[in-house]
Amino acid sequence: MHTVTAKGILSSSNGMNLYRGCSHGCIYCDSRSDCYRMDHAFEDIEVKENAIALLENALRRKRSKCMLSTGSMTDPYIPLEAELQTVRKALTLALRYGFGFTLITKSDLVLRDLDLLRAINGETKCVVQMTLTTADDALCRKLEPNVCPTSRRFETLLRLREAGIPTVVWFTPLLPFINDTEENIRGILDLCARAEVYGVIFFGAGLTLRDGNREYYYRQLDRLFPGLRERYIRTYGSRYAVMSPRNDELTALFHRLCEEHGIEHDNDRIFAYLRAFEDRSGADQCSLFD
Repeated sequence: MHTVTAKGILSSSNGMNLYRGCSHGCIYCDSRSDCYRMDHAFEDIEVKENAIALLENALRRKRSKCMLSTGSMTDPYIPLEAELQTVRKALTLALRYGFGFTLITKSDLVLRDLDLLRAINGETKCVVQMTLTTADDALCRKLEPNVCPTSRRFETLLRLREAGIPTVVWFTPLLPFINDTEENIRGILDLCARAEVYGVIFFGAGLTLRDGNREYYYRQLDRLFPGLRERYIRTYGSRYAVMSPRNDELTALFHRLCEEHGIEHDNDRIFAYLRAFEDRSGADQCSLFD
């Protein structure tokens, strides 16, 4: 890890990245892409040493309450968080100043902060978004080697449900010729139904590959799935959107099963739910996009 002094912490949409870089090792990670102009090794985590001071100053100055968010670029619960507790400090500030909070993670470390998540949700709204890619733990350990497997993430969703914390699942990416199967669609949605998640975000059966993450992904295919890189190149060339040949079939199955399980599956409605600050005190509101 290394530290930097940041100039700001909240984006115009009230999102934040407390860390830059990740050690989860997910083979498909878009955040490795060259377009993000990271000037250090991806696994060399950049820590914003003044992040909490910047956040407190920003929250003090805000004229109205809103939902804060983190996790869009870097999982907030990387192993380093267990030591630094930067996310926990951010949650503490959100609770102190009356802001809602939503975060995206793959890690069961989120349960460490269950007391704060519950407290924020009691005052406003707190939503945990959990990424699931495969119902097969053995495959999960190949695709996302340095974070807890799907079975443990499912247990985490159950714990959050028991605590009254609403949850949303990101069912993405589906990697062509790897986890783009009917069995996987059914397996993941069965877990989501059992965990009573609010909704599942789904962008179709595929992934995106840009300069930077494409090369890393192909190196991992060579290591884990010999011969598959060549199949990708023959099928997709240098396309950005890499969709499964079964995309239409699997997408239709996804939406049908969500309807059967009573799970929200309209991405726009889910994002609107995540943005909406529930003002239980009568104060002004704003959204992630104000």
